[in-house]
Formats: sequence, structure tokens, C-alpha cells
Amino acid sequence: MSHAHWTILRERKLAEGYTESDDAAEARREIKLSIALAKAVYDRRTELGFTPADLAERAGLTQADISRIEGSDTVPTLPLLAKLADALDATLNIALDADDTRVKFTSHHTDAA
Repeated sequence: MSHAHWTILRERKLAEGYTESDDAAEARREIKLSIALAKAVYDRRTELGFTPADLAERAGLTQADISRIEGSDTVPTLPLLAKLADALDATLNIALDADDTRVKFTSHHTDAA
């Protein structure tokens, strides 16, 4: 089942009055956070033109570590997030709200164009 099909099915069930269990809702929230972080790391890494190996070397990690983070297979600890932000020459901004999660790396340098 594709993601789009699954999303439409879930929305239809919710419209019909179906409610998720608290465990399912919490799991969904954790997955969304992990995916948001994975996307932010990938976006910043590619913006800088780094390969996963480049980022791993800069952060003192392995390429497998970077692959797990970008694949949202793991949620890094705070010290590891600090290493990533430093290696990506950026500040990591995470905004958590009940219905909204935003994760973004903001460059330490601005282009003077």
C-alpha cells in the first residue's frame, strides 16, 4: 500500500469517527519527528555538497551512522545532534508542538550577494 493511499484511508477513517489508540498516536508523532530530522540532515548535507561519507568524517561518525539518521532509523542523542550541527556549520532549530514539528538547520554564515 502506497503512503498516499494509506494517508487517504486514515483520513477517511478519522472522518467516519474512528479514533486511534494513544499508543498509535504517540508512535505516529515519534515517526514524524524522526522523518523531519532525517529530511533536515539530508537537505543541509546536500545543500553543502557533502556526501554521507564527508558528513560522517566531519562529525566523527561512521557513514552507517549518517545513513541511519537520514533513513530515520534512529533518533540521535543531544550530543550527537550537537556534532551534526557543528559538522553542518549550522544551528539546529527544533520546534515541537502538538500538531506541528519543524526541524531546520540554519547556516552560521549568510551569503552577502
